[in-house]
Amino acid sequence: MTFNKICKDIKSLKIQGAENIAKAAIRALKIRSDSKAIQKLISLRPTEPALRNTINFIKEDPKKLAKAALNHFKKSNETISKYGSKLIKKNSIIFTHCHSSTVIKIFKEAKKTKKFQVYNTETRPLFQGRKTVKDLLKLKIPITHFVDSAGRIALKDCKAAFFGVDAITSDGKVVNKIGTEMFCEIAYKYDLPIYFCANSWKFDPKTILGFQEKIEERSPKEIWPNAPKKLKIKNYAFEFIKPELVTAIVSELGVYKPHTFVEEVKKTYPWIL
Repeated sequence: MTFNKICKDIKSLKIQGAENIAKAAIRALKIRSDSKAIQKLISLRPTEPALRNTINFIKEDPKKLAKAALNHFKKSNETISKYGSKLIKKNSIIFTHCHSSTVIKIFKEAKKTKKFQVYNTETRPLFQGRKTVKDLLKLKIPITHFVDSAGRIALKDCKAAFFGVDAITSDGKVVNKIGTEMFCEIAYKYDLPIYFCANSWKFDPKTILGFQEKIEERSPKEIWPNAPKKLKIKNYAFEFIKPELVTAIVSELGVYKPHTFVEEVKKTYPWIL
C-alpha cells in the first residue's frame, strides 16, 4: 500500500478509530517520513491526538521505533481490557455509542467470565454503530440496536455506559463522537456509571498551553447528499464531555477520574509534553 493510499483511507474514514488511525500512520511513516509527509498525516484528522502523539514518538526513526509504538498499543489493550471487564456486572445491560475497538476488546474479555448484553446506537450519519453490531455478533455477545434518538429509552434498562475516546484535554474534558454528551447527561440522570476507555496517548498535550482541541466538522453531504440549495448543515464529528459527567477514564494506567488521569499521563509519559 502506498503512502497516499493510506492517507486517503484515513481521510475518507475507510480507516477509522483513533488507534487504527495511529497504526496506519506508523505504516505510512515507514514509507515516507519527511516533514511534508508528517504534516500531511497530522492534517488528515484534526481531532486525533493519538495520531499526533504516535507520530511524535516515532518520527526520528520510524523503522526502528514503529515496533515499540505497536508494542505499546498491544500491551495497553490487554491491560485496559482487564480493567474494563471488571467493571461489567453479571447479567447486566451495557450501553455504548459509535464504535470503539477498545470497548469491543473490553466486552470480549468480559465475555470470558460473565454473561451480559449490549445496547448500542446507530451513530448517524455514517452508521459506525453497525460496525459495533457486527463485531459483537461475531463474538456472540447479545446486542440490541437503537436509532440515535431512542438512546434515552435504551439507557433506562442499562446498568452502565462504556464509550471510546478520541481525545482528552488537560482540564479533564473528554472528546468523543457527537451525541456522546447527550447520552452521558441521560445516564448521569439515571445514576449510571459512565466509563471512557482509552489508551493514554489520546491525551492532547497542546491543551496544556491553552490550545483548544479542534472539533472536526465533516462534509454536509454525509448527512444529506442532495440537500436543498441555501440550506446550512452542521456536521460535527465530535463533541466535548464535561469531566463531572465521567465516572472514570479506563486506561492502561488504571481507572481514574479525569483530572487524576491527566496527572498520571504527565508522570508516566513526560515525552508527550
